[in-house]
Amino acid sequence: MSGELNEIKRRRLEQLQQQQVSAQYQAAQQQAQQQQVEEAKQNILRKLLTPEARERLTTLKMVRPQLAEQVEIQLIALAQSGRLQTMVDDEKLRMLLQQIQPKKRSTTIKRV
Repeated sequence: MSGELNEIKRRRLEQLQQQQVSAQYQAAQQQAQQQQVEEAKQNILRKLLTPEARERLTTLKMVRPQLAEQVEIQLIALAQSGRLQTMVDDEKLRMLLQQIQPKKRSTTIKRV
């Protein structure tokens, strides 16, 4: 009986180890795929943006990563659709950011 129990434990341990190796392999593949997508996106943006605009986008990414991601996606979509004929300079990027960002509410306090 002890031998059967040990055999069951050994098989179960092997099965768990195989599942763990498989999960690690899938995670590594997914990470590599995400890295390839990110590199392709950065290559496209390098072709679309002037150095000043890239610097502004990098700064924005540090402060508001979600907004920077939106801008990157929109720029790539514009370029792929052919609606972006020239490189995007800092001024054009600022205008795009103003269009994307939600309007801020201004609150005034009046004392009576």
